[in-house]
Amino acid sequence: MANDNAVKIGVFIPSECQLLDMACIDVFAMMSKEYLSGLPMLPKHISALAPSVNFFYITAAPAVGVETTEPPFQNLLQLTAGVKMQATHDILHPDVQPGKLDIVLVPGPDPNASWDDGVLGFLRGHAEQKEVTDVLSVCTGVFLCGAAGLLKEKTVCGPRGIQDLLRKRFPETEFVGEKYRWYRDGNFWSCGGITNGNDLVAAYARSSEKHFPAPIAEIACQMAEVGERTQLYEKRQARFLLGFVWQIVKAWFVKPSEQVQKKDI
Repeated sequence: MANDNAVKIGVFIPSECQLLDMACIDVFAMMSKEYLSGLPMLPKHISALAPSVNFFYITAAPAVGVETTEPPFQNLLQLTAGVKMQATHDILHPDVQPGKLDIVLVPGPDPNASWDDGVLGFLRGHAEQKEVTDVLSVCTGVFLCGAAGLLKEKTVCGPRGIQDLLRKRFPETEFVGEKYRWYRDGNFWSCGGITNGNDLVAAYARSSEKHFPAPIAEIACQMAEVGERTQLYEKRQARFLLGFVWQIVKAWFVKPSEQVQKKDI
């Protein structure tokens, strides 16, 4: 029997974000009817079982006085690695209002950024739709979620190397990112740094069949080769931090290679 469900996923980027944080959205795309139906090596019943997935790339509303166009206003979002991406919707669009999306993915922005009340209220509104919408925070997305009040009295991951900073910034939150790669608290899911977003998406899709039937989730994870790492970090926090510090010290004594220098001449 064909799956007639459609999963609506919003990727919320009010300002800028890390490209690799956002890239985990492609794991969801690989679970879609649209993606799987284009793979001739898979039997037809696989794509028939998969849901359609609609993606909404959402950013802040344009500044007052800025004209918009149809299709969406030309607002290019700045990602790392020099990538610029076109948003499909802003926070005022009726199609992305709280209650309209199944999943909101929050990739990591600059942790020093600040956001206006409209941006924070938009995210808060989605999180409050607990029976409808799940919020997935990747890496420093936790700062945006915290600013919107989503972390209060929650158990949360966040980047492993800045747990003390997070505890100071959000004292009403229990941070477990030294131990866990990803963690769920109600309809709020969070993970550690950057590529842990892949593990987060895999864990989310596997957690229930609300959106993605188990065979579809597993096939996509196997094709993408994600979701094999455990929820608990294998390396203890002290070893992780010492290894990082050692590379910083080591860098003082390393010179650019002669080969690189010759290419630059």
